[in-house]
Amino acid sequence: MPQPLRIAVQMDPMESINIAGDSSFALMLSAQERGYRLFHYDVRSLSWKSDGQGGGRVTAWAAPVTVRRVKGDHFDMGEHRSIDLGSDVDVVLMRQDPPFDIGYLTGTWLLERLKGETLVVNDPVSVRNAPEKVYVLDFARFMPPTLITRRIEEVRDFIAEHGAVVIKPLHGNGGKAVFKVDADGGNLSALVEMFNQTWPEPFMVQPFLPEVSKGDKRIVLVDGVVAGAINRKPGEGEFRSNLAQGGYAESALLTPREQEICDAMGPQLKELGLVFVGIDVIGGKWLTEINVTSPTGIVAIDNFNGTDTSGMIWDAIEARLGR
Repeated sequence: MPQPLRIAVQMDPMESINIAGDSSFALMLSAQERGYRLFHYDVRSLSWKSDGQGGGRVTAWAAPVTVRRVKGDHFDMGEHRSIDLGSDVDVVLMRQDPPFDIGYLTGTWLLERLKGETLVVNDPVSVRNAPEKVYVLDFARFMPPTLITRRIEEVRDFIAEHGAVVIKPLHGNGGKAVFKVDADGGNLSALVEMFNQTWPEPFMVQPFLPEVSKGDKRIVLVDGVVAGAINRKPGEGEFRSNLAQGGYAESALLTPREQEICDAMGPQLKELGLVFVGIDVIGGKWLTEINVTSPTGIVAIDNFNGTDTSGMIWDAIEARLGR
């Protein structure tokens, strides 16, 4: 019998997670049920040290952890120690939440050095090269009209052409700092000024899609294959459907257009080592994001469909390890 897998989970503090819907926690529960050994560490504890032989070792300040579905008492953590991510574990799950900033990028640069020793999921090179609102441009034929800019003149022209728009940071997450601007362009100057002072990168502008009131579908793909979907609907007084912004989920099936989108991107996701991906589609046809950094939604999908998406992800990981 093969030895149990050793899994290091790079994620936010265990105390901060909502176990009712957290995908990382679901993955940890599933791993534990399979007999895997779990370690937890913070990305800020990653280190690299030369080995005196022309190379180096990547380590993390980690602790063994056990999890259980008990609110307020959902984990036990052992003593922290430095572990070698190349020799002490078989898999690193990169699951810390964005922002996708220089700290996040540095984590991918360090984890990239584990290639050939430890499987990192999702692949850090591909994660670095596929930020949510930029990688999606590879599939622009499925997107609504889109503008990425810092120039207010271009935004005004875009509004004149398309009417009301949504403006959002290029590397934001969870629906934060997403604004609707009406067709009259009210408050546009102040909003663009705020974006340009807050973020060094351009921002994204897209037409406001009235279909969002009917939901924003999150589709999860595992190694390029559809695992399931949920429809996220805005809460009272909101146009953002993110669950973190008060939205709620309902069961969903794929439209033919959505299946076409998944079929188009699935092989590329698999080739790039993007094992766990969540894409967002509005109105059954408009692709808006490809989430690869720390996608969510598997708990709701499994609750509605009676599926085991965590198990599918671990099966895909084992297959990549040749087990």
